[in-house]
Amino acid sequence: DYRTWLADIALFRRKTKVSLLAVGSYDNTVRILSLDPDDCLQILSVQSVSSAPESLLFLEVQASIGGEDGADHPANLFLNSGLQNGVLFRTVVDMVTGQLSDSRSRFLGLKPPKLFSISVRGRSAMLCLSSRPWLGYIHRGHFHLTPLSYETLEFAAPFSSDQCAEGVVSVAGDALRIFMIDRLGETFNETVVPLRYTPRKFVLQPKRKLLVIIESDQGAFTAEEREAARKECFEAGGVGENGNGNADQMENGADDEDKEDPLSDEQYGYPKAESEKWVSCIRVLDPKTATTTCLLELQDNEAAYSVCTVNFHDKEYGTLLAVGTVKGMQFWPKKNLVAGFIHIYRFVEEGKSLELLHKTQVEGVPLALCQFQGRLLAGIGPVLRLYDLGKKRLLRKCENKLFPNTIISIQTYRDRIYVGDIQESFHYCKYRRDENQLYIFADDCVPRWLTASHHVDFDTMAGADKFGNVYFVRLPQDLSEEIEEDPTGGKIKWEQGKLNGAPNKVDEIVQFHVGDVVTCLQKASMIPGGSESIMYGTVMGSIGALHAFTSRDDVDFFSHLEMHMRQEYPPLCGRDHMAYRSAYFPVKDVIDGDLCEQFPTLPMDLQRKIADELDRTPAEILKKLEDARNKII
Repeated sequence: DYRTWLADIALFRRKTKVSLLAVGSYDNTVRILSLDPDDCLQILSVQSVSSAPESLLFLEVQASIGGEDGADHPANLFLNSGLQNGVLFRTVVDMVTGQLSDSRSRFLGLKPPKLFSISVRGRSAMLCLSSRPWLGYIHRGHFHLTPLSYETLEFAAPFSSDQCAEGVVSVAGDALRIFMIDRLGETFNETVVPLRYTPRKFVLQPKRKLLVIIESDQGAFTAEEREAARKECFEAGGVGENGNGNADQMENGADDEDKEDPLSDEQYGYPKAESEKWVSCIRVLDPKTATTTCLLELQDNEAAYSVCTVNFHDKEYGTLLAVGTVKGMQFWPKKNLVAGFIHIYRFVEEGKSLELLHKTQVEGVPLALCQFQGRLLAGIGPVLRLYDLGKKRLLRKCENKLFPNTIISIQTYRDRIYVGDIQESFHYCKYRRDENQLYIFADDCVPRWLTASHHVDFDTMAGADKFGNVYFVRLPQDLSEEIEEDPTGGKIKWEQGKLNGAPNKVDEIVQFHVGDVVTCLQKASMIPGGSESIMYGTVMGSIGALHAFTSRDDVDFFSHLEMHMRQEYPPLCGRDHMAYRSAYFPVKDVIDGDLCEQFPTLPMDLQRKIADELDRTPAEILKKLEDARNKII
């Protein structure tokens, strides 16, 4: 007698083992029942869940296909439960006793997940349909749960035909769609948008969420000059632009559109110009449709170096765009330039286009721009300058010339300014509005060639240098409180440091050698409802993440796991792992996730040995690794 409201059921049938039935109830439980004729519908185990199950599905993971006896050898059986609160609950089922163990959960979306069984590369897989579709599959011995780059689906089923061996037929609104799943194992789905020149920086237009990209190249021709030279080359050679010299064939309607361009710039490289010639443009791009809504070509040998959006006190124009450019830049035999400029544009046509208001000439290269309290901060060489908006040009308000080399980054928070120097790491500054002065009150004691920076919190900055190191620096708590509680600012104003440095120093709290030059740092959350991580990108195209631990137990566990992995699984070429991660500075308070992720690739006896040292089972270690991965992506 089973007196309860049923939400969903799932059936698992085997010829040589006991068949099982999973029943989800509205009392927030999942029961495993036996279908053995001797004790049919006998309750084998009960699992309590956080919400009523919406959908249930058994997923059998096969370790090998076609063994010596010709049968499939399953490695595990998972019961997947899509709950009404948007969580996917996954637990391991013993195929003999029906007992449940090793439960794991992950939030998929606002809608209750609907689970469907499909086939991917000859193996059983699971399609989860929530606010967005997810795919659960086995790849290289690991279970992956990856979001699909597709629109929201309502129902799905496996589909097979001569043209589509392993497809999926689905319902999306009032449309029936058939698609295939490929590129398994990849974390991101990329869309390539060709640009005119090399992209340097971009910012997000706040209202319409459009990208404003600055592009520039040295020793190159503009797009119009390249096209004119191309036509002249074809005319001189008597060849059509499609590479076919038979004009009669073209006039007779021969279709040459499918033929490749014999002189493609993308394949053979763009023509080179004089080294002192620069080309640059400003592009407004809609990321949803990958279309360019505005393209402004800079004239007079100007190159764009920095960009930011700014809201001045004068609300007449709303959000404006500031672009720092330089004219006639030369690096050899001696660094030289004609002039620097700061262009101010306003957004028109609902942010899809730009209109120049004015441009202001400066004496150096404006490598860094940032909004600050209704004004514009600009880093021009070693000078930090504050500008306000005027009718015909920007108006100087105050400046500080005490920075050692060249300012390349500026971040702000309240009345603090965090300045990154190209050779001397970070400088902490404070703006006194009553005195209209900028003061440097702290800097780093380690000289670093800065390539990327990001503001983490009120006292902490994250940075990367050109030798492949990522580091965090923090102002001591007592010093930060002392500076904020100083009502007159006299301590900052009159206190002097040693050797032309700031009176106070920041502490290094994190140090890690990535092994590649980091070009950008950004705080972001890659999953809905997840905590933020520090994402970084490198010059070779890698994307990584630094995630902060929230409990001391996790720190102890992963520290010991990393220690055992260093000892039991040394690098292939024999280099010491700790020496590599400490190539320039000793590694500090960072655990190498890439090394820990190699634990499932170890032989089973070695996995058990490490697990025994940690007083855990291999399954518990794999669960901890999966939970850590799911917090990031």
